[in-house]
Amino acid sequence: MKWVKILLIWFCIIPAAILNGGFRNYILDKYLPTTVALALSGIILSGLILLITALLLPRVRNLSKKDCIITGLIWMILTVCFEFYFGLSSGAGWHELLQAYNPLSGNLWILVVLSTLFAPICVFRKIINKKM
Repeated sequence: MKWVKILLIWFCIIPAAILNGGFRNYILDKYLPTTVALALSGIILSGLILLITALLLPRVRNLSKKDCIITGLIWMILTVCFEFYFGLSSGAGWHELLQAYNPLSGNLWILVVLSTLFAPICVFRKIINKKM
């Protein structure tokens, strides 16, 4: 049951990412240069991932450090697969999708992927520090 809850938490990140993308497309892009809007959007989504993880992961009982490391790896793989699947199915090419991983382009997608990877272990450390 623990792993089902952990997977459900990752599913909570998807609507946040979609809303963040809409916010970037309909608000940030209107008022900011594209590179700035992309960077800000990446920072916002990374913050949302950390927030969702901090709010929901502590509710999963009996989490170990190893569980959190595995969780981060699973979430990162799911995130990358999700991005590539929907990117390719919407007509984007491999080059365009891979370009998102280049922070020099202004896109901070790599920050989002790394936040997804490290959020569970960061939250775990916070939980452990509270218990001490």
